[in-house]
Amino acid sequence: MISLGAVQAFIQYSQRFTSPVIQIAGQMNVLQSGIVSAGRVFEFLDAPEEPQLPGRPGESAPDGTAPARRVRLEQVSFRYEPGTPLIDDLTLEAAPGRTVAIVGPTGAGKTTVVNLLVRFYEIDGGRILLDGVDYRDLSREQVRRNFGMVLQDTWLFHGTIRDNIGYGRADATDEEIVAAARAAHVDDFVRTLPDGYATVLDGEASSISSGQKQLLTIARAFLADPGILILDEATSSVDTRTETMIQEAMARLQAGRTSFVIAHRLSTIQAADTIVVMDAGRVVEQGTHQELLDRGGCYHGLYHSQFSDALAP
Repeated sequence: MISLGAVQAFIQYSQRFTSPVIQIAGQMNVLQSGIVSAGRVFEFLDAPEEPQLPGRPGESAPDGTAPARRVRLEQVSFRYEPGTPLIDDLTLEAAPGRTVAIVGPTGAGKTTVVNLLVRFYEIDGGRILLDGVDYRDLSREQVRRNFGMVLQDTWLFHGTIRDNIGYGRADATDEEIVAAARAAHVDDFVRTLPDGYATVLDGEASSISSGQKQLLTIARAFLADPGILILDEATSSVDTRTETMIQEAMARLQAGRTSFVIAHRLSTIQAADTIVVMDAGRVVEQGTHQELLDRGGCYHGLYHSQFSDALAP
């Protein structure tokens, strides 16, 4: 008959035996993940560099004095993969100080248009003009100085609130940073923090709310003072009061600037000067909110489907 002590000793030795095996299995999972990650890092490092274009010496904008405000896309075509067209024969114009909303179903090409505007990719055909200048005659840095972006996914880095706002313009003074913060409704909540503008944010900015993060990115755009804005809807997952503050700050930021708005909720872009409806990389409709509703086309269907979904609950 086996004694209780022998059973306990067996269990103890079994645990000592299996514990290293379990640890090794866990380490193998970590090792495999590391190998995959290393492969992606080396793939990025081995990718050919984009050619550095000289641009126009001394110019920060097409006219050399102020940021561009008129944007025109002429018969633009683009594809990620050869033989698979994504955008084809796209013609679109945004006049200075006007707001152009880009809407369409998932995969219509809305985000791709934004990537082409800021020259993250090179177009395959057609032209993109900034104040009448083909932006391929400018360096990428000169092109991107004309644009400010406020996206749905905020990006803040480890550093002080002052540094995160000041990233919008490297030579900004403390007075200019505070002025941008006031314009974006940031100054009010920053003053309540023990260290004020010297408050250090971690990489995730976990010490402030999602709405406050978004206001910081708007303050950064105020400081950069671009001629052209690219706006993604930034009011998801925030309370009503914060949403109102964000909308007020964005409306103030858009004043006098040319704006491209990527619209997901069509109820937020009814006041846009022009609404561009895209489908499969093409502009299928263009006009004001009421004009597009009266036509009873693609926009009419998108709008009423969202309205019906909102009422369904």
